[in-house]
Amino acid sequence: MNAPATSARRPARKAAVRVPAKPVASSRAAKAYATKINDYLTLYHAPPLERISFIKHGVDAYDVYVLARNMGTSQDNLMATLGLPRSTIIRKAKGKTRLSAEQSERVIGMARLVGQVEAMVAESGNPEGFDAAHWVNEWLDQPNPALDQRRPAEFMDTVAGQEFVAALLAKAQSGAYA
Repeated sequence: MNAPATSARRPARKAAVRVPAKPVASSRAAKAYATKINDYLTLYHAPPLERISFIKHGVDAYDVYVLARNMGTSQDNLMATLGLPRSTIIRKAKGKTRLSAEQSERVIGMARLVGQVEAMVAESGNPEGFDAAHWVNEWLDQPNPALDQRRPAEFMDTVAGQEFVAALLAKAQSGAYA
């Protein structure tokens, strides 16, 4: 008699575990979901668990357009740089849906790179009037001697490439590639 009662409880537990909880306003996950793609410093300084929550929740497809505009580049150029399929982004933006975790991670990676530059400029001097998003866009398209004259943009379509580019920027600030 105990076995049927136990098995009746198990499916209820499994169902409860599979249903994701809605974020509570005070939770870190809720804060991550409320983060805007153009809040570059927040994304750059966000703890890994918040970034992971934001990635898994998904970036609004429309934010790709926002990021492109802020960077002063075309939407097509940004999508190509990040390896995002144009038709998918257009469809998801029209349907007001979110990108997959993989796509979101690449978009967030680009936004974090802008945040890294904002942080570097703030640490190094007067950030007033400096447009980090435009600067990143220009820098990504310039051949770089540290990359055998390849453009940093060539590496932005993978997370490993984005980490490599971010490390290159950090070394440039420290003078390692000066």
